[in-house]
Amino acid sequence: MKSPALQPVTAAERIVLLDVLRGFALLGILLMNIEGFAGPLNAALTGVDPALAGADRWADAFVYFFVQGKFYTLFSLLFGMGFAVMSSRAEGARRPFVPMYLRRSAGLLVIGLAHALLLWSGDILVSYALLSLLLLAFAEAPTRWLPVLGVFVYLLASAWVLLFGAIGTFAQHDANFQHQLSEVAAQWQHALEAQRQAFGAGSYAQATVQRAADLGEALRGLLVNGPTMLGMFLLGAWFLRSGVIAAPERHARLFATLRWVALPVGIALMALSYWISPWMDPARLDIPLSLAWALASVANLLMCLGYLAWVTRWVAQLRWLAPAGRMALSNYLVQSLVCTLLFYGYGAGLFEQLPRVWQLPFALCLFALQILASHVWLRVFRFGPVEWLWRGFTYLQWPPLRRRNGVA
Repeated sequence: MKSPALQPVTAAERIVLLDVLRGFALLGILLMNIEGFAGPLNAALTGVDPALAGADRWADAFVYFFVQGKFYTLFSLLFGMGFAVMSSRAEGARRPFVPMYLRRSAGLLVIGLAHALLLWSGDILVSYALLSLLLLAFAEAPTRWLPVLGVFVYLLASAWVLLFGAIGTFAQHDANFQHQLSEVAAQWQHALEAQRQAFGAGSYAQATVQRAADLGEALRGLLVNGPTMLGMFLLGAWFLRSGVIAAPERHARLFATLRWVALPVGIALMALSYWISPWMDPARLDIPLSLAWALASVANLLMCLGYLAWVTRWVAQLRWLAPAGRMALSNYLVQSLVCTLLFYGYGAGLFEQLPRVWQLPFALCLFALQILASHVWLRVFRFGPVEWLWRGFTYLQWPPLRRRNGVA
């Protein structure tokens, strides 16, 4: 007997909580990314800018403390849940999973490369597509192993940074080491100025050349960022495969622990990291700076899980986020399109013109418009436009895009 064809998830099969979480994560991603849209990307990656003062510094500190690093981990967690959904559905349909998953990763890689080269240097999709291939190695892992594996892999990044910090501390009096460190700082400053020139005053062609250079740097950065993403992928797979997300009411103790223990501990660790060093100075490599980074990384994990638990608690009140989450990929790309056209020199030319404190209400207004647009779009169509293309390539068939008489 022929196995049933594997189809994209229908509206009736969707877990509403996942859509709400995607919408919530999308808001956090925009609040985090807006600094890298409105100014040089490198300046947005090093914590609280020491040159800021007053309301601008408060806004920058708020995003660094509560948003930066917390929402891309949440997005990574959701990516792992998507992997588990596809795996379980392929198993249920008795269809080969690996070819379909490789097409999914290849499609995401193409979308990510287009985004990184044609729109914005801060792309995360290319990294996701490449790291997603490593998930296949864990496809047969027992569910109970996944949280331990996820946390272990996640913490590898902190261990790696602490090791480098220790080496840097012991090499402080080595002239050759100091020279190399000075060169790294000079290269970072040169890249920042190149971004300022290409994105703030350059043509589209110049901006594209700079985006290609930035993509190379981002891929080299996977040595540190890769374990955090892969670790969250594995944790996300556990949340889905264990049934925690499908039936959170059956795991009330777990979610209460995440809300009342993980989140407060994460905030405390983030406060300690901020006290040690709120700015990750690219000209430094020592134990205090690496410790601040490692503490912030652990805080990101705990606060992300705390946010997940609170959104789960209030999912009924946050259902209005679900349409934005259902077409999160399209909305993510639209954010880059709108913001680069508004801020870059080949667009409206507002690069480095919007004060830091005003970037946050701007992001909130843009996201509100995206929520409205998502509600309107999904009244007519079943998927976001990019989601539809990605699904068609993944499943080798085009699912119906338009709704029939308003019904999916």
